[in-house]
Amino acid sequence: MKTTLSTNALYILLMGLGFPILRVMSLHFDTFNNNAVRFLSGGILFILICAFKFRRTLFEIFKQPRLLLTLLLLGVFMAGNMYFFINGLRLTSALSGSIFGILAMPLGIAIAAIFFADERQKVKQRGFYLGSLLAIIGSFIFVLNGNQQGGEQQFVLGSLFLFLGIFIQSLQNLLVKSAVQKLPVFVISASTATIAGLIFLALALYSGKIAELQHTPRLMLSALALAGIYGMATGMLFAFYIVQKQGIVTFNLLQLLVPISTAIIGYYTLGERINLAQALGASVVLIGCLIALNRSKA
Repeated sequence: MKTTLSTNALYILLMGLGFPILRVMSLHFDTFNNNAVRFLSGGILFILICAFKFRRTLFEIFKQPRLLLTLLLLGVFMAGNMYFFINGLRLTSALSGSIFGILAMPLGIAIAAIFFADERQKVKQRGFYLGSLLAIIGSFIFVLNGNQQGGEQQFVLGSLFLFLGIFIQSLQNLLVKSAVQKLPVFVISASTATIAGLIFLALALYSGKIAELQHTPRLMLSALALAGIYGMATGMLFAFYIVQKQGIVTFNLLQLLVPISTAIIGYYTLGERINLAQALGASVVLIGCLIALNRSKA
């Protein structure tokens, strides 16, 4: 019991720290360079691990063009998702990213229900719609009362970017649901991250933004690379471990606590503050998602 509680507390802490890290990197690096370095650092490391643990699976991928195409599409979706998400973080706050990450859960279920019969069963109860409506109302309250350093208009624009990011993520999850039936999740994540990293590298080269890295201190570049590895280790490996050991319902409940951790860490590390109206909006989002997920877990 103590081990489980310690594991859960550590996950909430590490995930809560992840958003401030992304926020800091978004302020110091161009989006193309940021995502290229982070995804390639984490993706290539995990590909090397796959080469030892899933070597046969990697060879099988190249023998199945349809499966390879699915992974390529996942990489494209991942690139689109993170382009908007990182730009959204840059214009808003670490807590905003965390709140929209929570909002992605009921949104993902709703979109998946359009295409999959098993997911459709989860949205038949009124509680799902009530919870989703509350989450949407809460997000509007949070966004419309935001006024960060860049001004209210930039905060609203950043929130729009965050929403586009989680919307693309929901579409991306449709492909993931299909791919996991044929490939280990570890292989999917490693491949997707590497492909997304290569896309951003190509964009950085094409736009000329890659030249900015020549004038970046090695310490900052190393920190960016470590941020990529950290993100994949916590957001993928640790998350999958909890799902495997404790189940999806427990995992979703832990996700709801991440914004609290993010708010505390963001306050002490970045000096981020929220007003009373934003705190109310964030609370409504959390309550709404809790109701929606509780009603759709069957």
